[in-house]
This record gives sequence, structure tokens and C-alpha cells, in this order.
Amino acid sequence: MSRYQRQSMLPEIGDAGQQRLASARVLVVGAGGLGSTLLPLLVGAGVGFIKLYDGDVVELHNLHRQTLFGMADVGHSKAVCAQRALAQRNPESIVEAHPHTLRASMISHALDGIDIVIDAADNFAITYQLSDVCYPRHIPLVCASVLGRTGYVGSFCADAPSYRALFPQLPTASANCNTAGVMGPAVATLGALQAQMALSILLQLKPSPLGCMIKCDFVEWHVRQFRFDDAEEPAHPGVPFIDLQLLTPEDCIIDLRSVMEAPTSIADNVLRLLPDELAAWQAPEEQRIVLVCASGMRAAKAAQALEQRGHCRLAIIAANQC
Repeated sequence: MSRYQRQSMLPEIGDAGQQRLASARVLVVGAGGLGSTLLPLLVGAGVGFIKLYDGDVVELHNLHRQTLFGMADVGHSKAVCAQRALAQRNPESIVEAHPHTLRASMISHALDGIDIVIDAADNFAITYQLSDVCYPRHIPLVCASVLGRTGYVGSFCADAPSYRALFPQLPTASANCNTAGVMGPAVATLGALQAQMALSILLQLKPSPLGCMIKCDFVEWHVRQFRFDDAEEPAHPGVPFIDLQLLTPEDCIIDLRSVMEAPTSIADNVLRLLPDELAAWQAPEEQRIVLVCASGMRAAKAAQALEQRGHCRLAIIAANQC
């Protein structure tokens, strides 16, 4: 126990809290920039079991912010490299590496026996999927996102509103670190805040971070916190994200990507429509409409347009996650 002496001496933790961490089972989605900070902090604190999903490999341009990795890891699975690095930091913490993307059809099973979910993927499509499963199962969800020198971290579900309660409308435009850039210390700060929120929830510390969001702006040097405990859940279920395994033969699949962008679509029975052609398209009334694009962004915008036209049987596939 000398490993954890400096935190277990805190009266709000003690031996009982340390044992609570040792028995905790945590799902972490993403071993990139956020994960590179939060994962060592979780195993350092003595979290007993971490189930880790990430389908990417380490690339050279990752290393400025993904400090869990080194040059020897370039070209190798992030999940596997993270598992190896974390075992060196604390062999008492078991890390179960899954070197593939956590897809929609897999989430429910992945959450079996899990006490808390940490979304470190920084991908809006994954965040909505995780929230949609965590909320009815009363599982806490800690999310973070960072771009440039700004970001946020928040805790949802369990005793707090879902992510859809705070953000009922899917985003229709956004940048990411691949297109707009990001600073490593900003990512590390948000990852550390995720770890602190997750540990506080596992330790049942008061006041709880559930229902709390913190926005960090390292451009103007503002850190703001607000609570959203009273945010109301949407009156109607939001448009779900699905994957290939959740398609049915009756679905009407609309691929919003051009043939040049995606020469091969996700299935054979696909109708190709560019977003600006959707307004003139006569959508079938009796079928579920599944909208496909690379990230889910164009599909989200198209779903909003179809909802305004009275279509409620909709789903989205982000092809990059298939």
C-alpha cells in the first residue's frame, strides 16, 4: 500500500477509498492525446481494471501530445502500446487492450460489468453513442474535447442528465485536431481533468462532478465551470448512430459521399445522393432512412433536414468508424 500512501492519507479516501479504486472497472475509449494523460493517472491511482478501445496506430505526428508513446511505437497499435506502457507503471492495474474501434453494435456488451465510462476519443459520433447506452443503464460518462487551445470536460448520465440533454442537436459543422491543430499541454490538461472527475466519481466524493462541465480557454486564460443538473432530456429520442451490423434489409441507405470520395460504399443496395440533392429527393415513408458519410457530420445535417420534413425513422453511419 506504500504505492498509494500519498493519496490514501487523504481523509476522504483512506483505505476504504483505495479499495474502492482497486475493485473499480473502467471503460476507456481512446488512447490518443486525452488517453495518454488520463490512463497513467488512473493506473497510478490504483484503478484495478481498465478496458481500453482504440483502433488507431501510433503516428509520428501524434508524439507531440500523445506522451504515452515513443519513437519505437510508431506504426504499432495504440491500445497495445498503451497496455505495455501502463503495465510498466503499475502492474497491479489490469489493462485489457482492444485494438479496434468500439462500434455501435459492440457498446452494450462492452459496458457489461463496467462502473464508469471515459470518452477520450474526442469524436462527437462516439460521444452520442456512449451517452445513448450509458444513460438508461445508469453508468457515469466522463467526456472531453479539445481543439487548438480550448476545450471542455464534463460528467454525464448516472445521476446527471445525458449528453443529449445538454446537446440535443447533433453538430452540423466542426473542425478537429487533424484539420485545425491542437497544443499538447491543452490536451494534457483536459485529460488530467477527466481523470480527476472519474476518480472523484468512483470514490463518491462530494460535491459530485456528475452534472458539471468545465470549459478551459488557454487563449484568453479563462476557466469556467457550470452545472447542468436541471437540463431536460429530449422529448423524443435523438437520431441514433449505428454500424453495418445494425442495418436491416428493409433500410433505405443514402450515401452522401461522392463516388470520387468513396468509390466503394458500405453496402450494395445504396443510393448515392450529394447533400444538395437531398431537398429534391422523395424519401420513402415506410422505410428507415440510414444516412452515411465519413464522420457523421453531413449525415447529421441531412437528418435535421429530413426531420423537418416529417421523417422520424432515421439513423446515421459514420463510415470512418466502420
